Amino acid sequence: MLTAEDKKLIQQIWGKLGGAEEEIGADALWRMFHSYPPTKTYFPHFDLSQGSDQIRGHGKKVVTALSNAIKNMDNLSQALSELSNLHAYNLRVDPVNFKAGRGWGWGMGTEFEDRDWNGGTGSRGWGMETEGQGFLSQCLQVTLATRLGKEYSPEVHSAVDKFMSAVASVLAEKYR
Repeated sequence: MLTAEDKKLIQQIWGKLGGAEEEIGADALWRMFHSYPPTKTYFPHFDLSQGSDQIRGHGKKVVTALSNAIKNMDNLSQALSELSNLHAYNLRVDPVNFKAGRGWGWGMGTEFEDRDWNGGTGSRGWGMETEGQGFLSQCLQVTLATRLGKEYSPEVHSAVDKFMSAVASVLAEKYR
């Protein structure tokens, strides 16, 4: 459960990123593809080179969705309803991909079941890992820490983890 302090920390830190959504998302995705090479197989239609239009575009979508969720932290279900519907009914992403174990996982399922959520050919959805943090989650945390330095404190890291766990839960709601 997010505390008032968690929400405040998330909003403050996210506010420092304004206008850099594409850059942050692209960096996190690029890190994921290069730190966890098997993830590349789920984006066969992407140019996976650093700074490609596809990585930048998808990265922006991921961070924009997170920004919307942050603006609506008190009503995540409503804020993410359309995205949850997309995954459950259109893309038919296996709900096991949304289970969060320790921490959150906007990354790969335990069997590398993550897919691009942009609706392109072969796209399936955002995967949530079942044990440990997801690959994209880890890479996003590194991107944020690199960009924000000392401002990305352990307290901020913890708040972001809690928030992403809540997001994962909402994305799996339509399967219940």
